[in-house]
Parts: sequence; C-alpha cells; structure tokens
Amino acid sequence: MLKQLLAQFLRKYRATLIVVVLLQLVQAIAGLFLPSLNAKIIDQGVLKGDTSYIWKTGSIMLVFTLIQVAFSISAIYFGSQASMGAGRDIRDALFHRGTSFSAREIGHFGAPSLITRITNDVQQVQMLVQMSCTMMIAAPITVVGAIVMAIREDTGLSKLLMISVPALSIGIGLIIFRMVPQYRVMQERIDHINQVLREQIIGIRVVRAFVREPDEVKRFQTGNDALTETSLNAGRLTAFMFPTVMLILNASMVAAVWVAGDRITSGHMKIGALVAFLSYLAQIIMSIMMATFMVMMVPRATVCAERIQEVLYTPSSVVTADNPVTELSEHGHLEMRNVSFHYPGAQQAVLTNVCFTARPGQTTAIIGSTGSGKTTLLGLVPRLFDATAGDVFVDGVNVRDLDPELLWSRIGLVPQKPYLFSGTIASNLRYADPDATDDDLWAALEIAQATDFVTAMPDQLNARVAQGGTSVSGGQRQRLAIARALVRKPDVFLFDDSFSALDLATDSRLRAALAPHTANATVIIVAQRVSTIKNADQILVLEDGHQVGLGTHDELLETCPTYQEIVASQISEEAA
Repeated sequence: MLKQLLAQFLRKYRATLIVVVLLQLVQAIAGLFLPSLNAKIIDQGVLKGDTSYIWKTGSIMLVFTLIQVAFSISAIYFGSQASMGAGRDIRDALFHRGTSFSAREIGHFGAPSLITRITNDVQQVQMLVQMSCTMMIAAPITVVGAIVMAIREDTGLSKLLMISVPALSIGIGLIIFRMVPQYRVMQERIDHINQVLREQIIGIRVVRAFVREPDEVKRFQTGNDALTETSLNAGRLTAFMFPTVMLILNASMVAAVWVAGDRITSGHMKIGALVAFLSYLAQIIMSIMMATFMVMMVPRATVCAERIQEVLYTPSSVVTADNPVTELSEHGHLEMRNVSFHYPGAQQAVLTNVCFTARPGQTTAIIGSTGSGKTTLLGLVPRLFDATAGDVFVDGVNVRDLDPELLWSRIGLVPQKPYLFSGTIASNLRYADPDATDDDLWAALEIAQATDFVTAMPDQLNARVAQGGTSVSGGQRQRLAIARALVRKPDVFLFDDSFSALDLATDSRLRAALAPHTANATVIIVAQRVSTIKNADQILVLEDGHQVGLGTHDELLETCPTYQEIVASQISEEAA
C-alpha cells in the first residue's frame, strides 16, 4: 500500500517535481559561478586596481545571486505543495484503512497508536518529503559541481577533499546509525503517552471518584520521563552532528590555508584561487550539512513509515465478498448456525456453537451472567467482527456474502455504551438517516421517551451535544441512542443492554411505545433484568459462551437450571 501511495504521489505530482528539479538545478548552477567570479574580482580587479571591472563583475554576481534566491523560493513553494499533498493522501489512506478494520484490528493497534500514526507519523514523513524536494537535488549538484570547480581552481590543493569529505560522511553515518533505535523507541513512547492521556481524560470521573489523582500523576510522569529520556538521547546525538560538521569544515579550511600559503609564495597559486577554493570548500561542507538536516529526519521518518506501512498492510478480518449480494427478498430474518468466536490470543472461546432463529415480529432476548458473550454475539450480526466458526444469516444470506452497506442498512444497533458525536441533537439523530425530517426526529424522540428533556433545552433539536455525549446524563444518552436507531427504521433492531440506565417507569413506557413501531421488525434485546424480558417470544440463555437454554419464560423455568438461578437471584434481591 505504501508503494502504491508513492507511485500515486509520483504520478500525481510528476509535473510539480520536474519543476522543482529544474528550479534546484538552476539554483545550484548559479551558486557555483559566484566563487569563480569573486576570484576574478580579486585577481583582476582589486589587485590591479581596475574599478570598472569590479563593478561589471560585481553586477554579474548580483544577478546570479538574485537568480539563486528567486529559484530557491520557487523550489520551496512547489516542494511544499507536493509534500502537503503527499501527507494528505497518506492520512486519507490511513483513515480509510482504519475505518475498514474490525474490532479485532482496532484492539490490536489500539486507538492511541492509530491516532499517533495518522497525525504525528504522517507529519514526520511529510516533513521528510518536503526537505527532499527542497534539498535532495540542490545539495548533490552543489557538492559535485563544487568539487569539480575546486579541482579546476587548484588540483594540488583539491587533494584535501579526499580526506575531509569521507571523514564527514563517516562521522555523520555513525551518528545516524545510533539515532535509528532511539527514534523507534520514541514513537512507541509517544503511543504510550497518548494511551495514558486518553485513559485519564475519558476516565476522569472514575479517577476522582476513587481519589487516584496522585497515582495517575505518577503514571503519567513515568511515561513522560521515559519519553523525555529518549528525546534527550536523540537530541544529544543531533546536537553532536553539527559540531562534527563545523569541526571538519574549520579543520579543512585551516589545512587549505596552510598548504596554499607555500603555493602562493612560490607563485604556483593566486590569492583569488585560494579564496575561490575556500568558498567551494564551504559550499561542499555546507551542502553536506544541508543534506544532514534531511538525513537527520530519515531515521525518525523511516520508523514512522514502517508504522504507517504496518497499518496499511494489515488486512481487515472482515472482508467484503468479491461479488457481494446487493438485493434481498426477505426482511428481518436472522439466523445463527453453530456460531463460535475466539479472540486472538485468548485461551478459551467466547462463544461456542450458538444456534437460534429470529423472525420478523418476534422479540428475542439474550440473558446470561457477565462475560457470557452476549455483547460479542450481537456484534457478529453487523460484522463488527466475524465468527471464527459457524455462520450468521440475515434474510437468508450469509453476512459474509452481503454487501456491507446493504447489511448495515437493515440493522439498527444501540450499543451497550452509547456514543454521541459532538454537534447537535439533530445531527446525532440524522447520523442514522441524513434525509430525516424534523417530524421524523420528534417521532423517534417520542418513542424513546426523550421528548421531555429535549423540549426543555433552549435550542431543542439544535441543542449542542459534547463529544461522547458527556453533556447529557447516562439515561438521556441511552434514549438518544435508541431514538437514533429508530430514525433509521431498520428491519433488525439490536439493543445491547440499552435500557440499563433507565428507571422502571421510563423503561416500561419506552417498551410500550416501542412495541407498535417494531411490530414488523426483528428485535434482539440483551438484558439483565428478567422482569423486562419475560414476555419475549423467545429467550436465549448463555453461560460461559455456551447456549444452555432457548425458549419462552415459562419453558425455561421448567427446563433450564441457569435461568432458574438467574430468576431466583433477582427475586431474592427484590424481596430484600
């Protein structure tokens, strides 16, 4: 995928890159003429007292300088356009790849790491592209051209370049070799810092409730100190690079002046040639130092590119069929045949051989102890992840063979932890159907028993909602999530313990209002309270991922010991 992005970048910005190359070429060539012209001014103008020659040659130097400045600015402008476009394309590819991941891949990478890769990692690669576009051409041309021009000025003195240039290359190479592992560790520790911050911000209420602020401060400080230490190690290596370059530059100039002194005295070399040679030597070293700026970014950008490539090359475990089904004749029929699911790395399966059929107009309830696999079972229907064994059928077609858009259009999911996006109540409800009218939204809010608190808000449907829905209570958030699912008007409703934050009176009114609206739909409800599901058409009982019962409330009371224990425990709690 990264190679494809690079090829796409070269195709898309071919003309821009050609312009950048030409601009840098002219810029480098113009710079190479300046020392020679300066040498002529010294030898033929200053030493001979020819003022007109000085003005004439100086004017030519000024023209070359202006050309160099203008072309340099233009190269940076077009190079920036290309690099910004490359960053945009990589971010776009990462975003689309991330949204195609199932819950399994999201859990593998982790949200903090994915955010870091889409932002910080892409920025590092983008900066390297920009530096490459502005220095990659000019620096080598200047180095090669300056070496040729220096040899042209004085062949004997040019032997110094055989020592200074290799010494500089070896010194920089050793420093960069040590920087690569430091930058790799740095990116991992940035991931860790993002993870800690994300947990602390999202879980701030829990932190305060248990008075764990000091411990969280220490946890953040530990991660922050580790990142600081790695950054300092990389910074020390970076700081060591510039003195190395300047040491070799100054040593080379001292050696050049020392050797040239005797040659000038003996008449084998002119003063202007020495000045030109020193200028070319400075150009060579400074071009290498400019390239060093780019080379310094290579280790970190390489690590970032590897992390980007890891995301782009990771296939989603939820794969769309080559020729997906795009039309369905049935509506609301759901069936699971010997469904099992095993999380990667887990010792035991979460679900094992679950079988049931849900039809339109029926309500199927799923109950079981915590960790029995209820939420996982619901997640298999919209393909948040795929079953590791067995098959899930919607309207008679295996979900693996269905077009994802068609599958999701048939399903209305209310997750266990409802999430609202930053925006307004209307924008959150229209997330299910962008074409829904205000009347549709109010109708859904009426069924979800949310009309009272929405009408009490000053802006009603246009009332602002904070990210995650933190500006409303847990019960209000659940009712808005239910209303959002109702706006879609799906064939299959999936309620994952979606009534847990509601009081019994609100729960009762909501279910009564929901019944006529879902009369022709298939309803799957995950619940904890037996009293709220005993009127369901069928109840599926799970225990440690195994199906231990399936039937009506009365049938299960006679045949399912696990269900009997659940009922008995809740009756004893209510009696107490």
